[in-house]
Amino acid sequence: MFKKLISAVRGVFTPAKPASKKNPSSATTRRKSASTENPRRNPRGEKTRKTGGAAGERGSRGAAGESREGRGGEGSRGKPRSDSKGRSRSERANRAAPKKRVADDFEHPRREPIKPVVPVDVPKMDSAFSALGLCDALAYAVQEKGYTEPTPIQAQSIPVILEGRDLIGSAQTGTGKTAAFALPIIQKLGGHGPLRCLVLEPTRELALQVEEAFQHYAKFTDLAVTIVYGGVGYGKQLEDLQRGVDILAATPGRLLDHLEQGNCSLADVDILVLDEVDRMLDMGFLPDVKRIVQQTPKSRQTLFFTATVPPEIASLAGWALRDPVRVEIGRQRSPAETVAHAFYPVVATQKFELLELLLEQTEFKSVIVFTRTRMGADRIASRLRESGHTVGVLHSDRSQRERVEALQGFKSGKFEVLVATDIAARGLDIAGVSHVVNYDVPENAEDYVHRIGRTGRAQTSGDAFTLVTEEDVRDARSIERYMGVAVERKKIDGFPYIYSALFDEGAQGGASPKPASRLHRGLRR
Repeated sequence: MFKKLISAVRGVFTPAKPASKKNPSSATTRRKSASTENPRRNPRGEKTRKTGGAAGERGSRGAAGESREGRGGEGSRGKPRSDSKGRSRSERANRAAPKKRVADDFEHPRREPIKPVVPVDVPKMDSAFSALGLCDALAYAVQEKGYTEPTPIQAQSIPVILEGRDLIGSAQTGTGKTAAFALPIIQKLGGHGPLRCLVLEPTRELALQVEEAFQHYAKFTDLAVTIVYGGVGYGKQLEDLQRGVDILAATPGRLLDHLEQGNCSLADVDILVLDEVDRMLDMGFLPDVKRIVQQTPKSRQTLFFTATVPPEIASLAGWALRDPVRVEIGRQRSPAETVAHAFYPVVATQKFELLELLLEQTEFKSVIVFTRTRMGADRIASRLRESGHTVGVLHSDRSQRERVEALQGFKSGKFEVLVATDIAARGLDIAGVSHVVNYDVPENAEDYVHRIGRTGRAQTSGDAFTLVTEEDVRDARSIERYMGVAVERKKIDGFPYIYSALFDEGAQGGASPKPASRLHRGLRR
């Protein structure tokens, strides 16, 4: 009896074995049932939204933004960034999937057609442009745009393109390069037919600008012009491609989508234009460009426009062009003579105060403020608004609608200040920009020339201010070395400067220039 009592006591105090050991499948069963009831508890069991149709298959390049343009900035091939919660950009995009439908509503900033509804009787023209061999319809369209004399790049390029020769062209920004290839292309195409001209651009803004230029120059012809680019829906683009176009402006990523889906063919392309090729290199587009070029006939005429010709671009030119004519206008490493520019040394903690004072003491019409990063652009824009300025913001994290509204608002005068990353530094034709401020010194010297080239265009004068901190001294020296001239340092009277070695000219002169590199460009646009 005593033994039975001891056994009973032991049974009470002996801990029960874990359920998982008694029945290994029970815990698993419970986990599975919990995952079924609440998919959010299982990260691998999240429901995915299936999409169909042309747009759904490649949604990451569609409404949410062209993948080659939206990843890590405008076309960056860098590592994916994470936000304050550690989420990558793709994760944030997936969490915001419903917004894609909103982006689809916006397909093109222009609502009304440029071509006249009623045919216009084009008069007989006798102008400097008709003397270059352009027909009356083109010369008349140019006259309507207010141009009377061709620029040097136009005068030299138009006859070469009309002859059917391949061309490598380079000129300082703001010299009328788009018209230099658009006018002779329209002349050569003649009447409506299949897709015979493709113009590749590195950014959406440049593609929109080139497409609009073609629309204006071809307004008195029966040629059809359209554009395909990321960040918007496929609807209008599909309609235009199915209707038939003669001239197509495109960004590489979205064009590849359409080609892979069979929405268009490049088999009849007679003229291929690769514009801002050095920028395409910086953004990692050259592999895509080669894939596109391979789908065009070898007998095509190829026009190549680039500010610089590094080895990678020279190799591409040797592969894509046949006995090209080289047209080079102006000194590529220097800003236009119409731009007055200077460095303004300041400690980092006083940069915004100096920016405010510069704006206060300057009689400006419109100002572009360039920053290195997208977060910096948002922050500066917010502070400028608090100071009473009307401000637009342009960078690759903005939706296409926001980007278009910022650019159009700045052009129309709604915004007096446009805060932008280097997405706005290349090729954008914005008339009347009186001042450019480099809030951050560009990391690459040639970007300095492109940035300040947004002002002083079309023979008007402009001013450019660059704020230089102690961390920017090497970049500033690289800019001077690139241009081959020293840039004047200026101080504003009455500003309460905090003393720094920046104000010691000997210290600045002793700083070694930063080694030139193209590898990190486009990563933070």
